Amino acid sequence: MSDAAIELDGLRFRWPRAGADSLAIERLVVARGERLFLHGPSGCGKSTLLALLAGVLLPRAGRLAVLGTDWASLSAARRDAFRAEQLGVLFQQFNLLPWLSVLDNVLLGCRFSRARAAQAAHAGGTPAGQARALLERVGIDAALWPRAARELSVGQQQRVAAARALIGRPGVLIADEPTSALDAALRDGFMDLLRAECHAAGSTLVFVSHDERLAAHFDRVLALPALNGAPS
Repeated sequence: MSDAAIELDGLRFRWPRAGADSLAIERLVVARGERLFLHGPSGCGKSTLLALLAGVLLPRAGRLAVLGTDWASLSAARRDAFRAEQLGVLFQQFNLLPWLSVLDNVLLGCRFSRARAAQAAHAGGTPAGQARALLERVGIDAALWPRAARELSVGQQQRVAAARALIGRPGVLIADEPTSALDAALRDGFMDLLRAECHAAGSTLVFVSHDERLAAHFDRVLALPALNGAPS
């Protein structure tokens, strides 16, 4: 098994009808279990890179492998299955299902992957057991668990999305500005939870934020423009 959780070689990405590549990264390797902090100005491609890492987008050229699997080698259905089994993804938009309860939103990944459900059961006795434990740790009161996600505040929804990303101890966790709606106390507690869960699972963490004060929590810090801008 490779020591790399993520490998990028000669990656190029261009949006449809764009005149130039928005991302051009010659080489990036992220080790298994590493915690990587990415930052850069708005519009530099941070969210695009995370979508590529998650297999939501595919590069125009180059190789992008996660846990030894090249996204481009998989069909759309296999990409969905691999993502559900191996990745925890926390995007800025949260992507909660507004009509589902808080608890059911956290359990969604376990419904799409037996392996993920088995991992959650191993960690918490049952998938629901780990879901409840994670919700407690991110500060969501038990009285809110049966409520529809749309009834929560933005900050509460962000924490529910974090619990959903963490359930089942994914091999790679991808987080896009996950502390943006949290106050200082909740932010610090969230970072402690994230580090503890990633350490327990041996998960690789790729974390994007404008808040460079958080960089001290990570093994490595990279500015995206330093990775970007190679000729296409």
